[in-house]
Amino acid sequence: MASSASTEVKFVPEEDNFLQKHVAFFDRNKDGIVYPSETFQGFRAIGCGYLLSAFASLFINMGLSSKTRPGKGFSLSFPIEVKNIHLAKHGSDSGVYDKDGRFVESKFEEIFAKHSHTHPDALTGKELQELLDSNKEANDRKGAIAAYTEWKILHYLCKDKNGLLHKDTVRAAYDGSLFEKLEKQTASKKHP
Repeated sequence: MASSASTEVKFVPEEDNFLQKHVAFFDRNKDGIVYPSETFQGFRAIGCGYLLSAFASLFINMGLSSKTRPGKGFSLSFPIEVKNIHLAKHGSDSGVYDKDGRFVESKFEEIFAKHSHTHPDALTGKELQELLDSNKEANDRKGAIAAYTEWKILHYLCKDKNGLLHKDTVRAAYDGSLFEKLEKQTASKKHP
């Protein structure tokens, strides 16, 4: 008798959809749906502690679930549908993802052209705060909180010994490849 697992179709993000790729890392079983437990596992895998991982899984899944499930009823399991993640884009962001979740190179370059005053290819903590302040939209508290949380976690996890968040790291966060790299680094620390 054939296993049902062998006939399952795994979700594959669209090649040019960086936002889907970014979120797909957290889809630990690759079924196209991210549950809070998977968000928690993903955050733990990239080196976040239990408290941050638990907070992130609740904050992210509760905030994004209904937006990625148009026409579907409320679900207490707070699933996020990866294919519809573009529907959950928040305001007060950098604009690096377009309305469909594709990467906008000019908006990415603009981050560093406008805000990296000290080093051309990196942001200090102060410059990161300047970026957040400049992207903050009036009357968009939820979007501003989401942007602040995303960027501050990225800075916390990925700043170098001088407190700099490098351009290549930010780009890797946008396309999701950073998470795989952090997962490998975290695993190698646990099992040298």
